[in-house]
Amino acid sequence: MVIAKKIIVVNPFVGVPKHNDFDIVQEELSELQESEFLAEAIYFSVDPYQRMKLGNVYPCDMIGGQIARVIESKNTEYPVGTLVMGHFGWRTHTITKPENEKLCQQKPYLYKLPDFEHLPVSLGLGVCGRVGNTAYFGFSQICQPKPGETVVVSGAAGAVGSHVGQIAKIMGCVVIGFAGTDEKCQWLIQEAGFDHVANYKTADIPTFLKGTAPNGVDCYFDNVGGELSSVVLSHMRTFGRVAVCGAISTYNETNADKLKATVVQPSIVSKQLKVEGFQVNRFADRNMEGIQKNLAWVKSGQLKYKEHLTEGFESVIDAFIGLFRGDNIGKSIVKVT
Repeated sequence: MVIAKKIIVVNPFVGVPKHNDFDIVQEELSELQESEFLAEAIYFSVDPYQRMKLGNVYPCDMIGGQIARVIESKNTEYPVGTLVMGHFGWRTHTITKPENEKLCQQKPYLYKLPDFEHLPVSLGLGVCGRVGNTAYFGFSQICQPKPGETVVVSGAAGAVGSHVGQIAKIMGCVVIGFAGTDEKCQWLIQEAGFDHVANYKTADIPTFLKGTAPNGVDCYFDNVGGELSSVVLSHMRTFGRVAVCGAISTYNETNADKLKATVVQPSIVSKQLKVEGFQVNRFADRNMEGIQKNLAWVKSGQLKYKEHLTEGFESVIDAFIGLFRGDNIGKSIVKVT
């Protein structure tokens, strides 16, 4: 008999998530049935989208991706020892089978990790996983960048933003980033290879954009929303492309007045911009294409990654709350075992 520990959400989040919004419970798992396997969590993914995707019924299991190892199996496709990426949530043990793991349009959200060779398997949650595919497909398919174009990335020191900026450099673009601390800005310039970076909390953003993108912005990858994005949209070039990945600046705001930003429709119309929101699940049937592309860039040294690693099952709550304080540079990951 296996006892799983899992984290549940007992209260709807109001403002920044709090410790008393969560509880840790145990669950007795049943015996394996035909085609099922038992997986033990190794790493949890910690992501801003988890703040917004829980539904309306509480208590509920906390959602999220994890890297897990198969420790018992009645499925020949997933023998003992197999490493998998699964959307199992924050739980130590999971019994499942492939046909149970479906998302939109019946696309699978369970797969075996490719061979990362000498690289850590945690990359399966970051640059070589959902995060990497968000950056790769969202930027390449929606922004459709061309060499020499100017790209702006907000939330640039986060897992997705730092990845997008580096892909843009690989594709021959000029890259401008916005981050929330001077330390993050320094890392983006020195390690991630951005051309220009500003601390959005202290910079005069319109003046900064006029100086670094005097001819306007061709592509904007938006992770934050809010007034920053309104300013960037006003500085776009005609026929610019905008990929809207997230709006983290609004997720925890409870003051309605602070949710207001400058109207963007005049800029969209006058500059004939393409503005498109997306979720990475749209590209689920191309998972391995994105993973292999990003993995090749990592191995060649063209794509650098940074993991914000926390250890211990219970520490995942702190790591999650820390996302909204801007604690992390790069991908936030929790090592469970």
